[in-house]
Amino acid sequence: MTDQTPQQLIDELDSLLDVERAALVSGDLQKLEPLLAQKEMIITKLNMTADLERETLEHVQGKVSRNQILLDSAMEGIRAVAARMAELRRVRKGLDVYDQAGRKTRFATSGTPSLEKRA
Repeated sequence: MTDQTPQQLIDELDSLLDVERAALVSGDLQKLEPLLAQKEMIITKLNMTADLERETLEHVQGKVSRNQILLDSAMEGIRAVAARMAELRRVRKGLDVYDQAGRKTRFATSGTPSLEKRA
């Protein structure tokens, strides 16, 4: 990637954004870290380009925005899963109830949790 023209950089970024989108849509989040490093390198080179016109970047800007929405959704899903898992751990430890006076009492669960399968 030495001495690439601005258009070559834009084309490379464009294809990289397509790969990133595919990884986001398929849920293969492990692919995102190396892609981020490549994107940063290309964007740094584009930022150092003096004769770059805004119109040439409009297409990739749309893809960047699209991928950012997908990434935000993926992060929201990860946060939801983490919150649900924390709630399940809390429930396994015991049950919180309130008495008539509104005081909170915890009843600890005993034994190991088991999973019942039904047909």
